[in-house]
Amino acid sequence: MTQPQFLYLITTGWKTARRHRIEIWFVEYNKKYYILSEHLQQAHWVQNIIHDPHVLFTVDHDKFEGTARIVDKVKDSRLADKVSKLMSTKYGWNDGLIVELQHN
Repeated sequence: MTQPQFLYLITTGWKTARRHRIEIWFVEYNKKYYILSEHLQQAHWVQNIIHDPHVLFTVDHDKFEGTARIVDKVKDSRLADKVSKLMSTKYGWNDGLIVELQHN
């Protein structure tokens, strides 16, 4: 069975209040999902999360409602290292701001 390559994330636009959906690479670890923002906090979806951490996301036809948070690579270095290694193994890339998605 192949592992899904993409997660579909829906955030609420902080300026428009409209829903925005993106397709993004992800890894799963300890029953949470992790995604990376290549453009760090400048990415629109990250700005949306900063203003409203409530998100919806879909992984392999499973739909979740939950919250998102930016992982502090200094304060949570062990988690950041693990997620970086998982991303590198799965995609050969791990450069960016780590965002954790936890479903309710």
